Amino acid sequence: MPINLQMPALSPTMEEGTLSKWLVKEGDRVSSGDLLAEIETDKATMEFEAIDEGVIAKIVVAEGTENVKVGAVIAIIAEEGEDAGDIEAPAASKAKTAAKPEAKAEAPTPAPKSTPEPEAEAAPASPAPAAKGVSESNDERLKVSPLARRLAEQKGVDLAAVSGSGPNGRIIKADIDAAEGGTAPAKSETPSPSAAPAAASAPKPASSSSDFDIPHTAEKLSGMRKTIARRLTEAKQTIPHYRVSIDVNIDKLLKLRGELNASLEARGIKLSVNDLLIKAQAVALMQAPDSNVSYTEENLIRYSRADIAVAVSIPGGLITPIITSADTKSLSAIATEMKDLAERAKAGKLKMHEYQGGTASLSNMGMFGVTTFDAVINPPQGMILAISAGIKKPVVIDDSVQIATIMTATGSFDHRAIDGATGAAFMKAFKETVENPLGMLA
Repeated sequence: MPINLQMPALSPTMEEGTLSKWLVKEGDRVSSGDLLAEIETDKATMEFEAIDEGVIAKIVVAEGTENVKVGAVIAIIAEEGEDAGDIEAPAASKAKTAAKPEAKAEAPTPAPKSTPEPEAEAAPASPAPAAKGVSESNDERLKVSPLARRLAEQKGVDLAAVSGSGPNGRIIKADIDAAEGGTAPAKSETPSPSAAPAAASAPKPASSSSDFDIPHTAEKLSGMRKTIARRLTEAKQTIPHYRVSIDVNIDKLLKLRGELNASLEARGIKLSVNDLLIKAQAVALMQAPDSNVSYTEENLIRYSRADIAVAVSIPGGLITPIITSADTKSLSAIATEMKDLAERAKAGKLKMHEYQGGTASLSNMGMFGVTTFDAVINPPQGMILAISAGIKKPVVIDDSVQIATIMTATGSFDHRAIDGATGAAFMKAFKETVENPLGMLA
């Protein structure tokens, strides 16, 4: 019996995805574990593996297809003894394909009106699509930006009498402003119902690339970028953030890192400052456990270990691979694991459990020379730690002014779960751990 390959849910929040690329073709024999396709999820572009054996009989969804629903049949595998040529695509898929042209053909047909309307009332309705951001730039007779078209309608400017100063003679806002007060065609004193709201409404934000008169390019949003936008907007709107910053002397940390790297060189391991900070955050969460929590509508979830989600920049966005049990792992283990996770994150090869979860997050922008910043909490976590660059500054140590390397760390906390004093206690524990780093080796 043929096996239907369905669009997988490669993350808990995935509802649809883009079938970026097929790695097999019809007629190829596949076995369990073989790579079949690259799928762009709401998190990253990931590889889809086969779990069954057989021959690819039909590829139902072509590569490059967007908005493929989870569970939709994307290909069919013929099992041993079946003739791949006799297998057809599911009837549902055919019906869906056939239905599209019909829908398009019927859509433009307007419902008949019982009473014919005068020409004067029907004429102003034609610019309405421009108010929604639909460009008329393909019209060879008259090229007008949507903003200029709306202004011309509101001010009674005859577009036919206006010379465009934009690209390729396109009429832009400045041309309408210059022509205001000139000769305009007679218009009906009573605007049509469709035109009146447009004239009275406040200016709307640009809805498409044609709404901009400035030279530009438009890049289609990826599923990842849409998800980042949605989740961060929800986080800022629903989580009451508060922030606590503290300056940390990292000279001892840097010295310890140099000594450890010298001893680990023979094993091919090199610790980064970030590796030590992951460990320091995890240790601090164990020392200040009231910050290692998550808020739900019914419960406060307290975690018994520190799983640190580390922000990693990847093409088109970012992802947060997780160092589990970072409080109990050695620094060499954290360094080795973080290097592997970061490389596979950038290649889009992380497995779902490697970036879903975490009890707290770490975002480090010190490598860019940033002096201070705060980060947005990654729900359902209760806090995120933002790390800035270490900068040499004159500071008072033992009643004398000395030069020290100072790093500013800023914690963002969910006030529903973590009170101000609780967040401050965590920041104090983090500072003490970093400034006395030998304790991390115990």
